[in-house]
Order: sequence, then C-alpha cells, then structure tokens
Amino acid sequence: MNTFDAGKTAVRNVYDADVPPNLLNFMLRSWNPKARKLPKALPNAASFLGRRQRLSQRFPGEIVVVPTGHLKVRANDTYYAFRPGTDFYYLTGVFEPDCVLVLLPHGKTHEHVLFVEPNPGKTDATFFTDRVKGELWEGYRPGVPESQARYAIACKGLPELQSTLAAALALPSARVRALRGLSERTEGLLSRGDGEQLERDRELASFLSEMRLIKDADEIKALHSAVLATKRGFEDVISRLTTARSERELEGVFWTRARMEGNDVGYTSIVASGGHACTLHWKRNDGTIRQGDLLLLDAGIEGNSLYTADVTRTFPICGKFTPEQRAIYEIVLEAQRAALKIVKPGNDFMAPNEAAMAVIAHGLARLGILPMSAEEALREENQFYRRYSLHNVSHMLGLDVHDCAQARAENYKYGKLQPGMVLTVEPGLYFQIDDLTVPAKYRGIGVRIEDDVLVTARGCRVLSATLPREADEVEQWMRSVWHRQSVLRRPRPARRSSLVRVLRSPVSSALRRGPTRRSV
Repeated sequence: MNTFDAGKTAVRNVYDADVPPNLLNFMLRSWNPKARKLPKALPNAASFLGRRQRLSQRFPGEIVVVPTGHLKVRANDTYYAFRPGTDFYYLTGVFEPDCVLVLLPHGKTHEHVLFVEPNPGKTDATFFTDRVKGELWEGYRPGVPESQARYAIACKGLPELQSTLAAALALPSARVRALRGLSERTEGLLSRGDGEQLERDRELASFLSEMRLIKDADEIKALHSAVLATKRGFEDVISRLTTARSERELEGVFWTRARMEGNDVGYTSIVASGGHACTLHWKRNDGTIRQGDLLLLDAGIEGNSLYTADVTRTFPICGKFTPEQRAIYEIVLEAQRAALKIVKPGNDFMAPNEAAMAVIAHGLARLGILPMSAEEALREENQFYRRYSLHNVSHMLGLDVHDCAQARAENYKYGKLQPGMVLTVEPGLYFQIDDLTVPAKYRGIGVRIEDDVLVTARGCRVLSATLPREADEVEQWMRSVWHRQSVLRRPRPARRSSLVRVLRSPVSSALRRGPTRRSV
C-alpha cells in the first residue's frame, strides 16, 4: 500500500522497474534519521489565523471544510505544477497538494485542523517507489509534525480525515459547509444534500471571496512587490524587441523573469503584435514581430506569496508611435486618466468604467468612426462604442488575477469602492482588420493601458505607477532600456598589464631619460 494515501496503491507505469526484495531491504537501511529540529512558523502565521477566526465567527456551530485540490494531469502521467486553491491558501499559507482544512465546532468557536499527507521518511518504500510523491522523485515535503510547526495549526494525517468527518457529522446538530469543486475525494466524504445544502456551500464560497475584497498591509506589500518584478519583466521584453522574431520568444523572456523572481506568471501572458492586439485574450503568441507594428503586452508576475500583478502596456516595436497609433493611444490614455480620477471610496465600482467609456465614445466620434453622436452611442440601449472597446475597465486583483470571483454582485460589480480594495483600470480600443466602419489607416491597431490600483482613504494609489504610460514617456523608456543594453554590450578596453603601467609611470619615464641638469 502507498503510505501517503491508504485508499490507493502507488502509481506505477508499464515501463517502471520492478523492485526485488533484496533491493527493497537495501534501500530501507542506513539512512540518517529525520531531523528532530522542526521548521520555524511562517512569519505571517498570525494573519492566516486571524482570517480563520473571521471565518469561524461567520459560521458558528457549523463544520467548515476547505480543501486545496490535487495535482492536475497535463498528459497521461505528467502533471501541471501544483498551485494551491486560492481560498485554502488564503486561510493557511500551505502550498502542499491534497490537504484539507476543517473547522470543527468547539463551544462558541472552532477547532482548526489541517489534514496533511503523512511523511514516514525513508522507513517506507514509497520514498523511492512512489513517482508522484516519493521524496527521491519529487524532493522534500513536510509531514504532520513539520506542517504543524510550519503553519502554526493543529495537524493530522489525511488517513484520519474520513473518521474525523464521520464523527462530526454523526452529531444530531451537525451542519456542514464545504468549498466545492476542488476535491472529489473530500466531497465524497460529505453528503451533497439538497438545495439547502448547496445554498449553504454557495454562501461559504461568497463569504471567502468577500473576505478577500479588502487587502491587508501584507497583501498590499506582496502585490506591490509583484508589480515591481513585472516592470523588470517588461524591460526584459523591451530589451529583446531589437532582435526578437516572434511573440513566443518574448513570452519566454517574460516567463524567465517570472521564474527568477516569483512562483510563475499569474496568468498566460498576452503578447500580441500587430492585428493580434485586437484579440482581447490573445494567448497563442505565435505571431511575427515586425517593425512599424505595436506590441500589446498584458502580463503579470505571481510572487512567491501567490499574489499577482496584472499590467498592460502597448509599445511601438520600432520605438516610436506613428501618427495613427499615437492618435488611438492618446484616446485610451485619456480614458484611463478619467477613470483613475473616479477611483475613490464611496464611488460605485462601475463609476470608473462609465467615465472611461464616455471618453472612448467622444474619441471615436472625433475620429469619425462612430456613425452617430457620442451621446447616442453611450445610451444604455445602444452602447455602440463597445464594438471597438468590448470590455469593462476593472476587475479585482489579488491571489487570483480575477480575484474575488464568487463575491455577490451587490458587493462587487454593483457595490461601492472601499479602502483596501485593489483593482485594475484598463481601457482599450481595438480596430479589427476587417471592420469596414473603421478607416483603413486605423485597422489592425489595438491599444490597452492597464494599471493596478489601490483604493486609499481619500482616493487611490497606482501600484504600477513606475511603469511609464504617457506616449512620450513610453518612447523614452524604450530608448533608455536600449541604451543600457548597448552600454552593457559594449566591449570593455583591455586592462593594461602591470608592466605597462610601471613603464609609463613618471618615475620610470625619468629613469629612461637619464639625469637632468637640475639633478646634476
């Protein structure tokens, strides 16, 4: 049996080598015992505890079950890199797969229990026979005591999850809420129940999303750090623009920075050159880089804390906007400025979008693209400007790039902005290459400008303000990056040897000339 999961046998493939008994006995001997020193607690363990306590207060007397999910198959027996479930991570800080957080009613509060994979170390054959979790295959991972010390929460082995839930559910007053859709194994231990049960589960998901609407100081710091790393990734892409041939090459350049400075990219990077920029979620990234085109780069680095940036800049690949490109860019920039002025506590979440769309519509009218007035295009029953803009300008940002997705509409889309919220502001204009309502000189131009914005007590702070967005500043930014690049590549003059330095010194020159009259 596989010690790590008593419910299944070890994963094996037809090409795996057999393990003869003599090898098994040899492998299980002569290893240093596991280190007795336990890991230190997470620096922000108190923050995770505070979040669990808020969850406990919201659902007193109820069993709350939050799994993190499992490895996902990429193809056959290979898996995607594991990324913990967002709500589970928000409550625990745990990065390991298969774990389950359970809040068990205990008087007026809850007992917090984290169920993790036991790790018997090298006393069990699975450390070298289990290709999915064995440490010789995948590296170190904590067991029960290590997890308890690291995450500052009471821990039990996953084999105890079934009996623990069964005992809790057997009580006459038992009511359970579970975060669904992450672990069929865990849900199999619970009754799916009737419509009332499903409603309770939806309330749990909504509450967790709404908890995350307001970021604390640690979260804001993590987001700002991700933004700064993202700026360096954008500059890496600018550096490569002088020689790049394909969008995919630039995608790889940015991904390298993401892996150097964070966990990964927060979402699949959009690296859209030329007409591809008119496809909102262009992710094929298989186009050619051509001088004279624009490059729309929508990308964000997910830090090791799992908070992600989400920034878009539109660059002239040659370093200078054409008059047509600049005309479109200036409309989008004006729309963003108008939206940012409205990001204030107490304003509707949709207010920045309304401000931006008014600018977009009037800009389209000035260009002669709208076949009606801006006012008519903006009417609720028309919204004709959306043919060229398509999307709203904001979404919440945090552990997920589209954060807080299960929050109720009245607290999100139709709610009020509050201090501590972090959202994007990202107007755009996209003129399709086959759109006959658009003058030919503008077709194939796509521009988006996106920044990450913190709502403050009196207004807002643009977390990504260090990335230039004015057209002239973008051009200057590109020139400065290319200049630094050329300086770094410039060959350094060879250092003179110590003998040459001695021969050219004033003393040696005097010796070569011989005695002077004064010295005589």
